[in-house]
Amino acid sequence: MAELTRLIGDAARPAQLLYFTTPSLTADGRHLVAVRETEDGHPNIVTLDLETGVERALTDNRDGTLKSYVYFRGNPGRGLGKASINMDAKCGLVYFLQGHDLCCVDLAGRRRVLTRIPDDQVTAFTHVSADGSRICVPTTDARALEDEADDRRRAGENFVGGKRNEIISDKPAYDIDARVRSEKLSSYIRVFDTASGRQVLCERVPEAWITHVQFSPVNPDWILYNHEWPSDCGIRRLWLWDGAKHRRLRTEGEGRSRQDWSCHEMWTADGRWIIYHGKFADGRAYIGRVGPAGGDNIEIALPPDYQRYGHFTAGTEHSDWLVSDGYWHPAGVPENGLWGGEWITKLQVDWEARRITWTPLCAHHSAWDCQDSHPHPVFSPGDRFVYFTSNLGGGRCVCRVGVPE
Repeated sequence: MAELTRLIGDAARPAQLLYFTTPSLTADGRHLVAVRETEDGHPNIVTLDLETGVERALTDNRDGTLKSYVYFRGNPGRGLGKASINMDAKCGLVYFLQGHDLCCVDLAGRRRVLTRIPDDQVTAFTHVSADGSRICVPTTDARALEDEADDRRRAGENFVGGKRNEIISDKPAYDIDARVRSEKLSSYIRVFDTASGRQVLCERVPEAWITHVQFSPVNPDWILYNHEWPSDCGIRRLWLWDGAKHRRLRTEGEGRSRQDWSCHEMWTADGRWIIYHGKFADGRAYIGRVGPAGGDNIEIALPPDYQRYGHFTAGTEHSDWLVSDGYWHPAGVPENGLWGGEWITKLQVDWEARRITWTPLCAHHSAWDCQDSHPHPVFSPGDRFVYFTSNLGGGRCVCRVGVPE
């Protein structure tokens, strides 16, 4: 096993990586960008110089966490949008929502407001194009996340701080996708020019709850997106907007069913493929690959005991590398007692042969107690290291482990 290094975060001031569909490291690998709480629980964006160890706060948020996808019990219309943070790794620019303001800050802390998101919308995970010229912000009619029970509870409790992540990330008791469809609500793929803040696209998607968007690494007109938590997840999760039409990327047939579960779609670094994972209707976990045109899905079923949920992220240079924080299961209980799903593993995938080589790197020590504790591992530029969120030492923190060739 490789040696694990804790970089930032502790019990007094927890820290976490950005969501795994955005870089958390600048392109030169020197600066780490993370979310870290103040001592009184307000989340803020910080950067850590990995050479000098100097940490700098990039925001001064004192309004808690913005209500959005994943952070359902956050503050409506105010606070830092933890799900909104996305980085242009080449330029060292970090984009985020502060309330309804779409903002940009550089690594020196210089901030500007690009534009304002409509007040009648709720937001989710954002994405910056590879050339840094555009940012995509998915929004949904706010009715989708209106929770009367939460409003009644909120009246008697303080939700300003960020300490109570296990509450802030609680899901509503109702079916959000069902409400979106029955009440004819819509989501919108909104694209803004990062220089001027001008909205250059607002593509309405009726009866959809969109929470993940990602520009193609090679074509900024192509946007990968999802329908979140649909009842027919096997065929309604994965979509591509190609600038003219919406392409469904997983259909029934050849062993695929609408009763399957699919999630966590993301591009490979060369833009040739989209990686995703899930479970077949018979309970077997799988990882899949499809091209942006669709219709060429390859899906590899995992061994029966690989059942512990996790995430898969593609390599930055190696097209056949993935990293995961779940599923891999050792043959028998190791000396430290860890079972499957408790490891950071490197995968080398031969898609045509449908063969996976798993290399465990280290235990991730995540409590999995809330969204913020998910490891969400990502490769560094050049795939030399894997960075991930952990609860090592009793406090949420960001760690790093080396990757063998």
